[in-house]
Amino acid sequence: MKKFLTHPIGIDQGETVLFSEFADGGDMWTGEGPRERRAAIRFNEAFRAAPVVQVSVSLWDVDTSSALRAELLAENITPQGFDAVFRTWSDTRIARIRVAWTATGEVSHPDDWDIS
Repeated sequence: MKKFLTHPIGIDQGETVLFSEFADGGDMWTGEGPRERRAAIRFNEAFRAAPVVQVSVSLWDVDTSSALRAELLAENITPQGFDAVFRTWSDTRIARIRVAWTATGEVSHPDDWDIS
């Protein structure tokens, strides 16, 4: 559980196309076996500490002739951003994925003291 102290809470959100490989024959569409795509996401403003990040698929374009196998997660979360990571395996064919994300955490306030 993430507990917030007395600091203001900020929520940042966005979407990004993680990949689109149908037109150019990339290996997410033509390959088999383990495959991964990553995108570095930067927050609009830094949080005080690493926020809680939720990711979801907002668009998927997939081949339905085989089972859909997929994993989507946020890794390397820092106050400045995170990596959106999509993985698939076996004979799953993915043409395109768009990812939506929401980050929630403590943000700085103009009245914060800097005693460094």
